[in-house]
Amino acid sequence: MNIKNLLVLFVFFALSGNLAFSQSRGGSSYSTAAGLRVDFGTGWTGVGPNIKHFFNSHDAIDASLLFYDHAIGIGGEYQYNGPITGAAGLKWYAGLGPQIVFATWENGPTYLYLNPVVGLDYKITGAPIDLAFDWRPAFRLTQGTDFTAGRFGLSARFTF
Repeated sequence: MNIKNLLVLFVFFALSGNLAFSQSRGGSSYSTAAGLRVDFGTGWTGVGPNIKHFFNSHDAIDASLLFYDHAIGIGGEYQYNGPITGAAGLKWYAGLGPQIVFATWENGPTYLYLNPVVGLDYKITGAPIDLAFDWRPAFRLTQGTDFTAGRFGLSARFTF
């Protein structure tokens, strides 16, 4: 499967959210959000499309397709989300998931990572905008094991 097909598939899933669930949750929550993620910190910086979908008030899947200088990363994680009392629209989350990074040069390596994540998610009340910031250390499982603590994510998404 080439990159163009992956992007089309990603956009299809991003646009196929459950709108009825979204409407029943009120102004400070959402069902699905799609937008842009920046993955940065120690090592490479990646930018690309990101989608987060809630299955209920706590359980969500967050997936990204990230473009680095000489690599492409596809990843996702399960996230457990909880409200922060007294802060409308603000939630904390913690999760875990895999990421595969393909080097784009000829015969470049493919890396498999396991990424735990903890962060804050803020849905702006009355606006279809969601912002998230998280810490996402990376455990590299292939091409020699490694651990990188200084990895972060910043997402800006449109909610529906």
